[in-house]
Amino acid sequence: MNKFVKFVVSLIVPLLIGFLGSFFTAPAISTWYTNLNKPYFSPPNWLFAPVWTLLYILMGVSFYLIWKRGLKTKKVRDAIFVFGVQMVLNAIWSPTFFGAKSIFIALIIIVLMWVYIVKTIGAFAKVDKTASYLLYPYIIWVSFATILNFSIWILNTQGM
Repeated sequence: MNKFVKFVVSLIVPLLIGFLGSFFTAPAISTWYTNLNKPYFSPPNWLFAPVWTLLYILMGVSFYLIWKRGLKTKKVRDAIFVFGVQMVLNAIWSPTFFGAKSIFIALIIIVLMWVYIVKTIGAFAKVDKTASYLLYPYIIWVSFATILNFSIWILNTQGM
């Protein structure tokens, strides 16, 4: 596969995961999510789509920088595997939180996702430092999202 095709596929995969997640997110934003108790630091709803789009693009470029090295070395294969695990966790968070409305299970998923993003950053750094740096905004946002998910869980389970 040539580098251009790898680049396009590398961008499409994370963007597709985000797009599929939006099928669960969009309908719930104006109904269920609006009615949840949220912390004072909860960002406006309109901010999530552009932030996640940018993060998915950065993930795609980061992944491309690793994938273009080929699959011959174990450290590249390991890095791609760990990236894949965190992408699966990313893909199941929206259906869990917004679709199933399971705030606590989503919290467990996002904590695992955070762990695997850190592992991905470490694995990518062994192959290409730039690829790992491109994931820094992602771990920062997911750190914030984890605190937000936890806060929403706490604020909506009191008295239950």
